[in-house]
Parts: sequence; structure tokens; C-alpha cells
Amino acid sequence: MKLNNEVITDVFFDLDHTLWDFEKNSELTYNKIFEENNIDVNLAEFFDFYIPYNFKLWKYYQEDKITKEDLRYKRLKTTFNALKVDVAEDMIFKLSDDYIKNLSTFNHLFIDTIEILDYLSPKYKLHIITNGFAEVQTGKLKNSKIDHYFQVVMNSETAGVKKPNPLIFEIALKEANAKPQNSVMIGDSYEADILGAQNVGMHTLFYKPSDENINVNTHKISELKQIKNYL
Repeated sequence: MKLNNEVITDVFFDLDHTLWDFEKNSELTYNKIFEENNIDVNLAEFFDFYIPYNFKLWKYYQEDKITKEDLRYKRLKTTFNALKVDVAEDMIFKLSDDYIKNLSTFNHLFIDTIEILDYLSPKYKLHIITNGFAEVQTGKLKNSKIDHYFQVVMNSETAGVKKPNPLIFEIALKEANAKPQNSVMIGDSYEADILGAQNVGMHTLFYKPSDENINVNTHKISELKQIKNYL
């Protein structure tokens, strides 16, 4: 079932976990900074704890329950504690800074990202709405060489609120000179991307690469190339 092609003028994407392969790039970043700072941990064991802790802390951050600084510190501190690895406080802060400085230097994208952006860009105006930090997200787009596809890049620091808050979508729509009924949001977070966009009247496509069967009130894709079935 296609979306109404005559209606859609603007396509908004989430960035992390949707176009930019956050897990792969994050793993490469930690591998680099742990080596540089002589942190002796098993990377696989580290991520067994880090990934769920980071996910939970990001949710708290989206809900304004913790600050950006809390997020960056606690995801490391909690993981090292779980691993029973003793890392000094000043080193945790250094690792936190090193992670942010290095993360956007890795540029792995999900498969079909360039293909789908090439397919969409002649037909629609493309934009980004992301909860990521401004300086990091800009670096990710530039270093992965996809920044030129997007006319508006709206992040939560610039907007002052995070998805699913309707204000970030409204600000992005206004900057793009787009109407919600003529726009579609594509992202991997049902709460932040899909429900957030639906609450301002946008069309939605839920990107869920896993085989997990989730009952959602929107169109759903498991591969980016499947966007062609709708647009």
C-alpha cells in the first residue's frame, strides 16, 4: 500500500539507528578509545551491559529526567560497575569526552541508505529530525557524506525539546516550509519518531530491521529499500 505520492512533498528521517549504524560505529569508537587509554575490558562483555544501560538512559534523557552530562557519564560508570572493572572518575570523564570526539569519525551507514536517498531526493525534499547532540550529529552527516541530501537538520538541542515532543516536529516542519499532511516521518523508535510525528498530523513509516513482530498503527518496513513500496 503506497502513501499518496501526490500528497507527500517532504520526507523526514531519524538519523541514529535509521540511516547511521549507531551500534557498529559506537563499537569501533569504544575499541579505539579503550586502546588509547589502556582500558582492559572485553568489548563483547562491555556491550552486553552498555547497550541496555544506554538505551534506558537515553529514554530518561528524552523524558528530561537526566541531563546530557548525566547520560554520558552514567552509561560508562554503570557499565564498568557491572563488569566489576575499577576505572577512576577522571578517566570516566575523559572516556566520555573521547567518545563524543571520535564517534562521528566513523561513518558506517545501514545497507541501502545511499540507494534510497538517491531514489527519494529527485522527488521529495529530505530532512532530518534527531534527538542526538548537535555537534555530533553534524559530524556524522558530513563524515558519512550524506549531509548534502538534507535541506533541514533539526536536533533536540537546537529545538530545546526532544522527540516525541510535538514542538521539535513543528519547528522542523516550519523550517522546511512543509505541511504535516504533506510530510512523512521515517524512524526506528515507535514512541519518539512514529507517535511523535503522528501527534502533529504527519504520515509515518516505522523502520524495524529485526524480525520482532510488533503490532503498530502505521506502515512498517524492515529494510530501507522497502521505502520504495510506499513512496
